[in-house]
Amino acid sequence: METPPVRRRPATRAASMVILAAIYLLIAPIPAASEAPDETSPRPGQALFSPPVEGGVIRAFDPPEQAWLSGHRGVDLSATVGEEVRAAGEGTVAFAGVVVDRPLVSIDHPVGIRTTYEPVEPTVSAGESVERGQPIGSLHEGNAHCPGPCLHWGARTGPKEYIDPLRLLRPPVIRLYPPEPW
Repeated sequence: METPPVRRRPATRAASMVILAAIYLLIAPIPAASEAPDETSPRPGQALFSPPVEGGVIRAFDPPEQAWLSGHRGVDLSATVGEEVRAAGEGTVAFAGVVVDRPLVSIDHPVGIRTTYEPVEPTVSAGESVERGQPIGSLHEGNAHCPGPCLHWGARTGPKEYIDPLRLLRPPVIRLYPPEPW
């Protein structure tokens, strides 16, 4: 007498994801306890970016309703002329030079965001890799839209998709959703 073949129920997508997550956790490298944490790397629950200067917000993000309208596509942070300006996050310097009459630095970050800093007399060059908190220049005089010296800090995710750079200072929120249908 033959035994009937064992029928297996097909695994659901959720069960597959749980198994893959368990495998990843088993094979992911765990740093040795003796290794010192990198001071520039964010810890779990910490934001990926930090403020480029210590000053408070003078003028908040106020995007226009349409891309061609006027608005404030960044934030103005209080700073003093000559103050060191730091990279908000790790990335590659996309531009370091003068546009019209203002020196500025822009950095492309691996998360798909470009941050801009003006007016900043750069100490970095285009193509250079920078770490979070690394000095990229010093505040230059000449930001006429502030009542006093300030740093205009901008962030965008595309050519015309500006975001509030202060959002970058919050820890990322990770949400796990059940497989469809919800």
